[in-house]
Formats: sequence, C-alpha cells, structure tokens
Amino acid sequence: MPPSPLPPFALLRNPVRRYAWGSPTAIPALIGTAPDGTPQAELWLGAHPSAPSLLVTGDGNNGDGNGDVPRPLNELIDADPDGLLGPDTVRRFGPALPFLFKVLAADRALSLQVHPTRAQAEAGYAAEQARGIPLDAPERVFKDRGHKPELICALGDFEALFGFRPAVATARLLDALGVLPSWAAALRTRPAEAVLPELLRTGLNADAAELAAVTGALRRAAATGGPYGASCAAYARLAEEYPGDRGLLAALPLNHVRLGAGQALYLDAGMPHAYLRGVGVELMAESDNVLRCGLTAKHVDVDGLLAVTSFRTGEPEVLVPRPTGRDGEEAFASPAEEFGLFRLRPGATTVRVDLTTPQILLCVSGRARLRAPGGAELPLPAGASAYLRPGAGPVELTGPGAELFRATTG
Repeated sequence: MPPSPLPPFALLRNPVRRYAWGSPTAIPALIGTAPDGTPQAELWLGAHPSAPSLLVTGDGNNGDGNGDVPRPLNELIDADPDGLLGPDTVRRFGPALPFLFKVLAADRALSLQVHPTRAQAEAGYAAEQARGIPLDAPERVFKDRGHKPELICALGDFEALFGFRPAVATARLLDALGVLPSWAAALRTRPAEAVLPELLRTGLNADAAELAAVTGALRRAAATGGPYGASCAAYARLAEEYPGDRGLLAALPLNHVRLGAGQALYLDAGMPHAYLRGVGVELMAESDNVLRCGLTAKHVDVDGLLAVTSFRTGEPEVLVPRPTGRDGEEAFASPAEEFGLFRLRPGATTVRVDLTTPQILLCVSGRARLRAPGGAELPLPAGASAYLRPGAGPVELTGPGAELFRATTG
C-alpha cells in the first residue's frame, strides 16, 4: 500500500551539533531555548543520515500510518522519494535530498580546509576503499563520492578567510610584519601558482621557532593597528585559539574577509577557507569530503591537500541578494546544481512560493505564516522551519517584518 500523501508543508524539528568552536548562546537565542553552557555550533536542517531533521505534520498523518509521531526526514524520503522530493529531483540527483541547510554559529575559528571536485572525490574515495581504510578511520579523507560547494550568508558581523589574496598584497603584509622574507621575495618574482604550493608545504612543516616569530609579529601588529591591523588581529586570535598549530602559516596568504548581515560567499571546489567567527546560514551539497590545512587536531594530508587546492589569487567576491522579480523575494547567485538560496522578506506583501522542488524554509527574525490553497496554515516564528513538499501547488507566505531564508535545488 503506497504511503498517504503529506500536506504541502510541515514543521521541522532540527538537531543541534556541538563542536568546540561553537557559540553557547547564538543558536539557543534563535530557536528560543535556554543555553546549557556548552558550545552549540550548527543547527542542521535536512535529511543527512547522521543527523536528520524530524518532520511533524500535526494533522494525524505522517504519510506512514504513525500519526503525529515525528519521523526522520531521510526515512520518509526513503519510503516515498517521488512524494517527498518530486520525480524531477529524483531523476536529477537520485532518491535523496541533494542539499544540507545549516545555521552556523562560531565563537572561534573552524579548521582551515578545502573541498574536492566531484572527479577528485570519486577518485579519492575509490583509492581509499581499495586500500581498505575504514570510513570512520581518523586518517580517512574521502567519506563519499560527492563534491561540496557551499554558500554562507551572514546574519550579522561575520569573519572568514577565503581564497588566496593577490601575491603582491601578501608580500606587503609579510614586509610589514618583518617575517618570512624569502616568502615575500618569491611572491614578488615568481608566478603565484608555482610559489603558493611550496609555501603551503613549507608552512605546514615549519619549525617551532619560525612559528613563534610569526606569532609574535602578528600580536605586535594587532596591538599597533595600521593598514593590516584588522587582518593581523584575526591571525593573532588564531594563534591564541590554536597554539602551536602550523596552520597559522598556511593561513597567512589568504584573504581576510568581513561580512555584514545579508552578505554572502560562494565556495567552489579547491578554495581554501576558514570561518573565524559569527553567525550565518550555510547551504551546501550533501557531502562530508574535507581536506584540512590546519587549525585542527584532525588529520592533515599535505600531499592530498596540495592535489585538490586551487592556487588562483584575487580579491574575494562578496555576494548580495538580487531581486527575483517577485515582491519580497531575493536570490543569491550560485552555479551549484544541488542548491539555491533565497531571502524572503514579505513586508506588507504576500509572497507566493511555488512548490516545483523540495524546499526548506527557515525564519530568522519576526513571525511569518504559511497558507495553503485549501486553507491549511502553519505559523513560523523566529527559529522555526518547515519542509515544503513539491507538487502540492503554490503556497502563500505572509509576515510583516519577518525575514526568512529558503533553500531548494539549483
């Protein structure tokens, strides 16, 4: 007997992931819970099998005869992929939600890292499988065959390291610090794409004295300010948060980026990056493939890292949402097939949301309400989220003063 149809939308209950770098207060403030004194780093919205959201229909029907008992979204998708994802999405991506939506809240830096292309992931996964490395082994790098493009949008002040800055700009920074003169000379006289791999390897293998000299110079520059004061202050914090970690030297050639609310970054394969602090919504393809460069106690595979890193240089492109042509709706530019991110601010208007793709809607401020053509309604106060099932017709979103983010396929 096929599962009963679900309503057009249903409330989600989302798991919180606790990592040492997380904020004890930001996610509780968003979702309306009391802080418990521990870091709460990420709120996961989606169907990832390691921490799926629970679907709560509240109408006596979860599509499987279990009434109002919340069910993991991945299990419901497994039972009825066409009903939960839509036939078009299943044809494009298979019977699984192709994206993972998060709220990320960082009080200290995440690891410096790079993600592989799909071809690199498939080759790396096959090679590690052939060598018999267990998926949960600490030295395992490729956990699946997927790539992991991602987009992060700040909900307030947000800091990150993002891509390699122009070579001459890094040389000037090193001159101002009075450290690593051989690095500065190489960056001025040789092509950056030839020099940067050497510097990355050298930095990750630096001796303690060299690391200490750089750390001291950063602290002095942060204290005195000047044109590099903000960047040096960020690097000096990294030295405090990860004492003795050579990832600090690997981070020096990267752009230091500060975002304001509503500004975003798109990260493609090969882009070295680290989120330093702040709160944002993050949307990504559902993959666990990460090659770390440092600022972590986890395994760092230097050869593997160099093989997947893009050594292009340049200023970072900061994205802002652009109107889609519908009142109250804006979109962030993204080439990713697996996901697209939209910001919704209904104001005095009603925003129409078409249900042609699977979608997750998250309210980050104010109070909104979803309404289906048949009259069903779902309130969405700040911190609440809903799963919108494709094929059930358009729904209406209202909520003067509310701000929401909508995640869907690309």
